[in-house]
Amino acid sequence: SRNNHEKEYLVTINKKITKPILKKLENGVPILNTRTRKCHTKYVNEYQFKIILTQGLNRQIRKMCNLFDYKVKSLIRTRIINIELGSMKVGKFRKFYQNELQELNKILEKSL
Repeated sequence: SRNNHEKEYLVTINKKITKPILKKLENGVPILNTRTRKCHTKYVNEYQFKIILTQGLNRQIRKMCNLFDYKVKSLIRTRIINIELGSMKVGKFRKFYQNELQELNKILEKSL
């Protein structure tokens, strides 16, 4: 998390999400004796949104949602840095495309 690498998730919750709540999540919220970093969200539908984090606190998304009385029903990581995971099943893998690997290496060089 110290390198601010992005992780993107598709979040499904138990009740309708509102855009004002998404805005509050984006600005950071207090959890685990700290305040979460600003993040990006995108409304998908009434029960789903995407969130892009640059930190990885323990159960961060679930705790952020709990603050506003939402329960996470499903949480799927869809991207790490520039690597799109798509609909990969747990425990499965795929080979990197050459352009993905080149871009990833450039990003990671800046992190050292």
